[in-house]
Amino acid sequence: MATTTYLSNPTVTVNSVDITDQCTAATLTKVVEALENTAFGATARTYTGGLQNNELTLTLYNSFAASETYATLNGLVGTGTTVTIKPTGSAVSATNPLFTLTLTYLETLPVINATLGELDTIDITFTGGTYSVSTTP
Repeated sequence: MATTTYLSNPTVTVNSVDITDQCTAATLTKVVEALENTAFGATARTYTGGLQNNELTLTLYNSFAASETYATLNGLVGTGTTVTIKPTGSAVSATNPLFTLTLTYLETLPVINATLGELDTIDITFTGGTYSVSTTP
């Protein structure tokens, strides 16, 4: 039985720009690549942690206004940046940690994803970068 729950309403910044009002979904995955260290004579494979290869996928409404989706992301394609996300808009705390990816890489930016009668949304993925967590403001 769950002992705590929260309403999903994260705060997201990309390159110090708050894009929370354009974001409809966010998935942050902490990844440490597995390096096999199995030796002769072993009866099962064993692994040790290698490099981080974290990933953050965002679904955003596409907007071409100043300081919105396109203006914020266009210059970041092919570069490393800092992205932060926390579970709610409340202050950083032990129950609302701030997750940061530093020097995370944006490889692609869908420019238009239009469908008749629907809002234009795009999915972007930041990969790599150093993962850190803060529980103090």
